[in-house]
Amino acid sequence: MNADDFGLTAGVNRAIIELHRAGVLTSATMMAKAAATDDAIELARSRPSLRVGCHIVLVDGAPMLEEQKIRSLVNKETSRFYPSLIAFLQRLFTGRIRSAEIEAEASAQIARLQRAGLRLTHVDTHKHTHMFPRVLRPLLRAAKAAGIRAVRNPFEPDWSINATREAPDLRRLQVIMLRRYEFAFRRIVAEEGFTTTDGAVGVLATGTLDLGGIISLLSGMPEGTFEMVSHPGYHDADLEHAETRLLAARELERNALLAISDFRGFELISFAELDRQIELTGQH
Repeated sequence: MNADDFGLTAGVNRAIIELHRAGVLTSATMMAKAAATDDAIELARSRPSLRVGCHIVLVDGAPMLEEQKIRSLVNKETSRFYPSLIAFLQRLFTGRIRSAEIEAEASAQIARLQRAGLRLTHVDTHKHTHMFPRVLRPLLRAAKAAGIRAVRNPFEPDWSINATREAPDLRRLQVIMLRRYEFAFRRIVAEEGFTTTDGAVGVLATGTLDLGGIISLLSGMPEGTFEMVSHPGYHDADLEHAETRLLAARELERNALLAISDFRGFELISFAELDRQIELTGQH
């Protein structure tokens, strides 16, 4: 059970810690350069039982490196990453984004959190940009150099898509179509010696994940190891200024996720435990 956007706002941080204390959240991925990153670092340091990964941001955010070092990633008019995934992908697929700059920026974000004393267990990306091979390979190079060997599998399995009934039709179509990259993702992850899960649960439900959605997903979960992706938070003034589409939905998710404690028949683990399980079985 993982929460994204640790560090986005103090309200998001608060929700993550509350869910961890309630025993339903095992890990969170932290933004290295966000409004409440310093607060998130202090909270994580004081709660080592909450496993922390790096939520690599390459779109809709501020970079760690100077603009001249990552010109292909940054909008020169704002000195920030491009604000939309569409704009990022247009540049990615036309060859205007340099692989070396993705690796350098990912390395800088990981290093910022490790210098703060955090032991990072895994990496994922804002907007799931690492589902695309041109992002995945440099991202894994950066993670491997930093001693990290686990990565989110961002692809939602059939059973989870079928169990998510309230998602908009357009988002459902997008999630299904993007699965064309799953085979390449699994191949690259295996080639690089990384570990991952059998899929991500809750990606389709982002923005609509309520109590009914949680019950449907957990009731339909087959054997395997899956990451439930969540975005809890408090809808406060800071969140209003954070330029995120997930506002009221964050409180909806926060309340719904508490229901996980009522379910039996599965084990809640983090990416740290996943890595150890793989080591014991000798599989990658």
